[in-house]
Order: sequence, then structure tokens, then C-alpha cells
Amino acid sequence: MARGKRGLMAAAVTVVCAVTVLAAPGMALAAPAPTPTPSTTAGSAPATNEELEAVRKQLDTLYREAASATDAYNAAEEKAQRQSAEIVALAKRIVEGKEKLTELKRRAGAAAAAQYRTGGLPPEAHLMLSDNPGEFLEGSGRVRQGERATKHLLAELTRTQQDLEQYARDASAQWKKLEAGRKAKAAAQKKIEQRIAAAEKLESQLEKEERKRLAELEERAAYAAQTAWLGSGILDELDGTATEQGTKAVKFATEQIGKPYEWGAEGPKTYDCSGLTSQAWAAAGSAIPRTSQEQWKQLQRVGIEDMRPGDLIIYFGDASHVGMYVGDGAMVHAPRPGRAITIAGAGSMPILGVVRPQTD
Repeated sequence: MARGKRGLMAAAVTVVCAVTVLAAPGMALAAPAPTPTPSTTAGSAPATNEELEAVRKQLDTLYREAASATDAYNAAEEKAQRQSAEIVALAKRIVEGKEKLTELKRRAGAAAAAQYRTGGLPPEAHLMLSDNPGEFLEGSGRVRQGERATKHLLAELTRTQQDLEQYARDASAQWKKLEAGRKAKAAAQKKIEQRIAAAEKLESQLEKEERKRLAELEERAAYAAQTAWLGSGILDELDGTATEQGTKAVKFATEQIGKPYEWGAEGPKTYDCSGLTSQAWAAAGSAIPRTSQEQWKQLQRVGIEDMRPGDLIIYFGDASHVGMYVGDGAMVHAPRPGRAITIAGAGSMPILGVVRPQTD
């Protein structure tokens, strides 16, 4: 489908504007504006490299926004699992508490019935009516013990009732959190799908030859970033040796090379970026946070010059992407929708920092 420069740029700008509107407060449910089909003027010139570079940057923005939303989706999913488990635990406590309350009420009723059978007379009257004062006094001691036991029983019954009320409040709060998480997850999913659809539609405006040139531009940008990173002399300082666990994590991650990226996926056939790293370390025997943002927050941070194979490299200011360092200035990662797990330069994207899943 032939098309001129203006048509391509108009399509790109329309897509970016559409997703910008969708991101605005109060507009989350708006439908994306249709991207116009580029003009098909006969004999129009192919897009220039400058125009394709602008498209590349716009695609990068869209896919990064999708990656950030994927992290939000994964975080909401993780919270929902924890909240569901807490609700189940609270439900079990409520059942056990009700059973205990029933038993306490039965025992309290039995105690009340026993007191009723004594006629409710004061101790002095029982002493006067007794044929054996000594036996009565011994029995009085047992009565006092029974009274103390009854008080303890009533106190325990009150505590159990209070516990049940607290469990019910906790369960209600967890249900509210679960519902809020469900909405956050749905909103994140909608954003992911919108960004990916917008990016795919933008790419579809390109002809085959232009898509090939776009891929070359992507490679050049990554190569330039990696070259600049290596030019800083950072590799001269990297001499870390992988631990046994780190070696296992790297082995798992590199064995997934060629498998497709899929947002929210944790294998075994597809992965997103943090799904790959979390599963690689699970295979190595260490449970780590599911999302790249939580990996950045919770794991031990180390200097770039101190990283070793198995460490995780966190990218971009919002920690929306993660790869695993494999040595020699390279990392393995699940790049984005439409791409497969691959080896890339560790410095091919802006590095936020490095974290270590295991402590020394």
C-alpha cells in the first residue's frame, strides 16, 4: 500500500494523541479514536529515516506504557491472591469461633441450670439446713470454685464474641480491597490492550520494506546505547563470578530464548519480563517478587560495577522493565509484545539500577 510522508506522520500522531486522551483522568473508559488509513497517492515517496525514527520513538512510548500497565496488572493479581487467601483464613476462623461460641453457651447454660437446682438460697441458709456442717463447708469451697469457673467462662464467651466481630470486620475490609484490586486489574488490562492495539495499528501502516527499516533503526538505537555504555569503561570493572544459584537462574532464563513475550505470563510457553526473571529465580530455589517494580523495591541493590550473572537489571525511571545479567555485558530478557525472549546488550536501554535476588 503506497503512501506519502504526511500520511505516515498523521497516522502516528493520531495514534499517540488517542492514547494520550485515554490516559487522561476521567477518560479511562473512552474508546480509542480510529487511526486514519494513510493516503495512497500513487507514486508517493517512502517514509524517510527521520519519519521512521519518529515512529520508532512513538512505538517505544506505547510499548513502555503497556509494560508499566503490565506491572500494575501483575501487582493487582498478586494482591488479589494474598487477599483471597486471607479471606479464606478469616472464614475458617469465623467457623471455628462459632463452634467455640456454641460450646461456651452450652457450658454456660449447664452452669446456670446447676445454680438453679440449688434453689438460689444464700450460703447461710444452706449451712443452717445442712445435717453435716463440715461437708457443707467442703461443698462451699467447690461452689466458690464453680463461681470462679463460671466468671471465666463468661469472660471467655465475651472474648470469643468480640473475636468473631473483629473477624467479620476484617473479612469485610479484605472483600473491599479485593474488589478495589479487581477494578485496578481490569483498568490495567484495558490500558495494556489499548496501548498494544495502538502500537500494532501504527506498525500496520508501514509497508514491508518500511517495517524492515524500522527494525534496523531499533537495532541501531540499541547498538548505539550499548556502545556508549561500554565506552564508559564499565565492562572493565565487571568481574563478578556467578554463584551456584545465579548460574541456575541464568541457565533457566537462557533456555527460554525464542519463546514469545506475553503480558502477565509466567511460562512455561510465554513470559513477560518479570515473569521470566521471577520464574528463573524460582527454578534456582529463591522466591522473589513477581513484578519488576517490586523487585526494584524489595531486593538488595548493588552497584552496576559489582553486578554478576544472575543479578537483575532494572530499566527506565519507573522500573517498568527487567532483564537478567548473563555476563560479558549482555542480558537476557522478554522485550515486548511481538518479540521473543532474546539476548541483548545490558546497556541497550536506560538502566535504573541493579538488584540481587540472593544475599551473600
